Amino acid sequence: MTRRELLAGALGAAAPPAGRPNIILILADDLGYSDLGCFGGEIATPNLDRLARGGIRFTQFYNTARCCPSRASLLTGLYPHQTGVGNMIGGPPRPDAPAGYRGQMSRDCVTVPQVLREAGYSTLMAGKWHLGQPGPTERGFEEFYGMVHGFDSFWDASKYTRLPAGRKGRVYPEGGFYSTNAITDHAIDFLGDARRRKQPHFLYLAYNAPHFPLHAPRDLIDRYAPVYEKGWDAIREARFARLGELGLIDRRWRFTPRSRIPANRYNPETGWADKDNPPWSGLPDDRRKDLARRMATFAAMVDSMDQNIGRVLADVEKAGEMDNTLILFFSDNGACAEWDPMGFDTRSGPLNILHRGADLDKMGQPGTYHSYGSAWANACATPWRLYKHYNHEGGITTPFIGHWPGRIPKGAISHQPSHLIDVLPTFAEVAGANKPAVAEGVSLTSALAGRRMNRAPLYWEHEGNRAVRDGKWKLVAVGPAGPWELYDMEKDRTEMSNLAAAQPGRVRKMASQWETWARRTNAIPWIWTPQYQAVRR
Repeated sequence: MTRRELLAGALGAAAPPAGRPNIILILADDLGYSDLGCFGGEIATPNLDRLARGGIRFTQFYNTARCCPSRASLLTGLYPHQTGVGNMIGGPPRPDAPAGYRGQMSRDCVTVPQVLREAGYSTLMAGKWHLGQPGPTERGFEEFYGMVHGFDSFWDASKYTRLPAGRKGRVYPEGGFYSTNAITDHAIDFLGDARRRKQPHFLYLAYNAPHFPLHAPRDLIDRYAPVYEKGWDAIREARFARLGELGLIDRRWRFTPRSRIPANRYNPETGWADKDNPPWSGLPDDRRKDLARRMATFAAMVDSMDQNIGRVLADVEKAGEMDNTLILFFSDNGACAEWDPMGFDTRSGPLNILHRGADLDKMGQPGTYHSYGSAWANACATPWRLYKHYNHEGGITTPFIGHWPGRIPKGAISHQPSHLIDVLPTFAEVAGANKPAVAEGVSLTSALAGRRMNRAPLYWEHEGNRAVRDGKWKLVAVGPAGPWELYDMEKDRTEMSNLAAAQPGRVRKMASQWETWARRTNAIPWIWTPQYQAVRR
């Protein structure tokens, strides 16, 4: 289909209903499932907690396990391979690659801002784009401020861009720039401009927090430092207990161990090597201090993001718009086990130390570059297994909050599976626009209202990691050569009891479902790198 044909549904939409809501989509970057207070965490997130109390939390909302694929999926209502972004954006587009892995979102894809703009909405974006070219203002956004690429310093204003070219943005004094604040500043400015035009508005607020490099104001880091000196084992246990108390997990599920994890690199000779997350008590004192400071910096980034979300909510309330605003919040993937300097540094592993002693107070400040490693990611993913990149629950499950007074019940919890592909159909429905005919997802309006919805099976593939979720059953594998594992998500969502050997017929059936989906959506042919080709043969 051509882009014109794909847009036909949106262009031919009936006149939107009166009183259509404003829409705010808030996306966090590398946030773990249990990092928010309202999802069992110890980090102070009073503004997101307030949205959760006044709205609904989904316990089974899924992303695609990685940044670029998730962003392509949520903006198009398609699986990422259908957009050409089965893997990451980076470098020039690869026209010789299989269609699902060309590293550029197809120009034929219809996006949320294009659909809503045709329905009369002002379309605004502040934050991280990371979908390459064409950029955000060529994909339907009228206003943009943020980071066009994937990750960078939170302290350097030169890494952030105002679009369309020539539009004026805020100017920050020397030492007065912090990206989480600046993204919010511009978002609030954009909302004010949209109100003056008397248009309903769609704001995509895509924070780059808390993605590494770990950067945060020192006073906030100092506030959290003592919290994490108790270590990841104690933090995991406390989060697991709170999740049960909040009704977000079944207390009968087994608590995942501080487990061995597959390495992020595949070695054709040795396969997927494992690494251990060590017990906190077994680490030397200087290493514990370093690692506690890293997690404190991460927590400070989440706290700062929540404070800035509070600024946006205050602006909406001051304008008298809260009752007519649909707000969704979630993360692009699970907790991130990548480490310094840019991930995959296997020479020193996830616990390498760049600062000792008095230098610890420099962590998180301009000129530094840290991540927090796999063991803290294991804590942030509580109660799930594995992380970003992988299709086990720790890689693809996100905390999800929906808020819309009078339309979404207060304090509700939904355990229905749903996915990023459902975002575009949801926004199209509430705005009175028609979704593109090829969109894969279904509208979440019934689920947001606390009602049951019909749900087709859901599928994943990233870097050869793959999964299918059909009702209560999930089939999942690590890497293109890894064996299928089968789990009953009602009895064992922590994926501790592999039933594949006991139910080979179900495994064959679901594997066939996955293969059919993968061929239809361009997840097969596999990514073309030699190591994947080797195991595929």
